[in-house]
Amino acid sequence: MSTSTPPAAHDPFLWLEEVTGDDALAWVAERNARAEATLGALPGFTATRDAVLGVLDADDRIPLVGKAGEWYYNVWRDAAHERGLWRRTTLASYRSDAPEWDVLLDLDALGEAEGEKWVWHGAQVLRTGPLAFRRALVTLSRGGSDADTTRELDLDTRTFVAPEDGGFVRPEGKGGVAWVDADTLLVATDTGPDSLTTSGYPRTARRWRRGTPLAVAPVVHESAVDDMAVGVGYDATPGHERAYVHRMMGFYTSETYLLGDDDALVRIDVPDSAEPAVWREHLLVHLREEWAPVAGGPTYPAGSLLAADLDAWLAGGRDVVALFTPTAARSLAGWTRTRHRLVLVELEDVVHRVEVLTPPATPGAWERHDLAGLPPYASVGVRAVDATDDGPDGDLAWLDVSGYLTPPTLGLVDLGASGAPGEPTPLKAGPERFDASTHTVTQRFATSDDGTRVPYFVVAPHAALAGDAPVPTVLYGYGGFEVSLTPGYSGGVGRAWLARGGAYVVANIRGGGEYGPAWHQAALRENRHRAFEDFAAVARELVATGLTTRDRLGIMGGSNGGLLVGNMLVRYPELFAAVVCTVPLLDMLRYHHLLAGASWMAEYGDPDDPADRPFVEEISAYHRVAEGAAYPAVLLTTSTRDDRVHPGHARKTAARLEEVGADVTYWENVEGGHGGASTNAQAATKAALEWEFLADRLGLAGAPGPR
Repeated sequence: MSTSTPPAAHDPFLWLEEVTGDDALAWVAERNARAEATLGALPGFTATRDAVLGVLDADDRIPLVGKAGEWYYNVWRDAAHERGLWRRTTLASYRSDAPEWDVLLDLDALGEAEGEKWVWHGAQVLRTGPLAFRRALVTLSRGGSDADTTRELDLDTRTFVAPEDGGFVRPEGKGGVAWVDADTLLVATDTGPDSLTTSGYPRTARRWRRGTPLAVAPVVHESAVDDMAVGVGYDATPGHERAYVHRMMGFYTSETYLLGDDDALVRIDVPDSAEPAVWREHLLVHLREEWAPVAGGPTYPAGSLLAADLDAWLAGGRDVVALFTPTAARSLAGWTRTRHRLVLVELEDVVHRVEVLTPPATPGAWERHDLAGLPPYASVGVRAVDATDDGPDGDLAWLDVSGYLTPPTLGLVDLGASGAPGEPTPLKAGPERFDASTHTVTQRFATSDDGTRVPYFVVAPHAALAGDAPVPTVLYGYGGFEVSLTPGYSGGVGRAWLARGGAYVVANIRGGGEYGPAWHQAALRENRHRAFEDFAAVARELVATGLTTRDRLGIMGGSNGGLLVGNMLVRYPELFAAVVCTVPLLDMLRYHHLLAGASWMAEYGDPDDPADRPFVEEISAYHRVAEGAAYPAVLLTTSTRDDRVHPGHARKTAARLEEVGADVTYWENVEGGHGGASTNAQAATKAALEWEFLADRLGLAGAPGPR
């Protein structure tokens, strides 16, 4: 393990932080040309790019939909519609093999007419009043950046409502909006000087009425400049209409307020670390830390989900019911609400389970039923079709299921008002994108340095699992922000890697959410090294069990996962032969001064605080690159338009690795935001660069899967 210490504070590559500076862009262009010439010339590059693009553009993908009124809405991108179509259909048509789609907005045509590379960021359909389901707020981004703009679209005429005609247009910036009624929005966005936090997010919430300038819209809440952000929301459930303002002091601390018609704010009094949610007359509280609602009363552990009567709670009552209590192996992955039911999605040793709960008519125990028939080693997603619907659709839910080797399926389940839920009705099934018969999925556990058992999934050829035939293997990880990595189907990974005989491994390291808040908090701030130790333990076991060898083992991670693999590079260079590091955090001594970086100090610490600086410095991979170290081959990728994680992280680290003579390849997409790509073609090119780099460095032969 490398123990190099960070050099002096002088940064010779600071100029590469000038995102669109002439010198910086010239540096990028030179390295892009070099990467495309070398990786693009590899024998499998074109076939891999085309194979991945074939998956992304395939006409037989499942078109996932969201319901508003009688319509089911979908965003679709393919070869003919690079930027995408926003379209809708009826449920009866959606059930068919060839739904008839009503196109509302063509982003390619819009971009051509306006000279912009628009990227879809979402839409909200108005649900109340005389214009219900006839107007929508459409949010678009230039090149995929987090900063975006919102416009009002007339769904009858398929045209944007011009500002001079009273149409709502939110100027470009980070933030969001929510319908209250046809003439009123709640808005949190950039409105000029002093309207943003130090993290670059909005700090004011406004009530904006049609026909008035946004700049004079009344401020209903103003947060502190060193808070993280302010957000807004509106619940249009009939009989339970409520407006919300969310003050986020940090990434894991917030306050939620109910906003009255008179703009009075009433705080929902729960711990700052908890996540409250309102469901009709119920208050739900998900705990990140243990809590006793009443002094001397029961204490509920972190990870619990509690329920209370909202009106009683606001009046000072503190009676709660524990709907979910975690164990050492069991955590709450999420929940959804229908008209009468609460659906809990749980993880037990990273295996999904679904419970359907019904509140009692009078205080007492909630009715509980398991949703049966779920496959092992698969991800299960449950989404309410339309939780605001008091009619027959109110208790319908979508059921999404997929696994590493199991193509996605979409079912529709009628949960009913009580009793055991109905059987899911299959609606759509994604086709196989590669031959999965050659591989097997298993779950294993490695032991980290401090004795902690760390689960990981292995997708590998049958012979390799027996340890008889070491194969090129890619180990993927994230390990932060309480994000869980669960099984899921990727035709791109299948075609580019598995179909060629490679193995793919996913490590559920600390810092993630696989075992709830405790698993995440075990690798926070000064304990971040535990995530790295967990990942190293999995890597060592892959070699010890004979699945692979050091020379055939590569690692991959992006964003916080880029921080992970960047630290693996400088701490454990002896364990790997290749590293793919995408849109990464790497300069941890300056991250909080770059774009949205200040919002993540609860995760990593504050380098300007003398108490925090030593442990933040320890995870600053950029500063740990050392002369004379024998580093594995590295591919760094990012996006010029990433306004969340600054491209300077990747640029400067590539420059530093070049300086010490490492085998480093750098590629930067000119658009794409934090996702690294704005179109399917860009995503396929990026994927081909990464997979062919790994195939070349790890010795993976064979052609990609079917195209």
